[in-house]
Amino acid sequence: MEQEIIHQLEEIKETARKAAYYNKLAAKNVLDISDVSALTGMSKGTLYRLTSEKKIPHYKPTAKLLYFDRNEIEAWMKQNRVSTQTEAESMAATYILRKGGIL
Repeated sequence: MEQEIIHQLEEIKETARKAAYYNKLAAKNVLDISDVSALTGMSKGTLYRLTSEKKIPHYKPTAKLLYFDRNEIEAWMKQNRVSTQTEAESMAATYILRKGGIL
């Protein structure tokens, strides 16, 4: 019983720690690699690879420091949007009408 209570307290502490981290993260505009990893769900290794391939916007004020702009990362995450089925059908119908076709 005592071990179970200790375990539950540890879980509560961990949840509170994560909540504090995400609250702090939400207020930041300039992010480090750990922040971007938490924001995107990508591993640090994947992010380092993407930066070396210049596939993700980032800043390197010195040889060792690596930073990201929150707005740029969020915009990068939102690229290549996939249309819903309804949107695709609507675009197809509009295209056919413009071409003078019959629906």
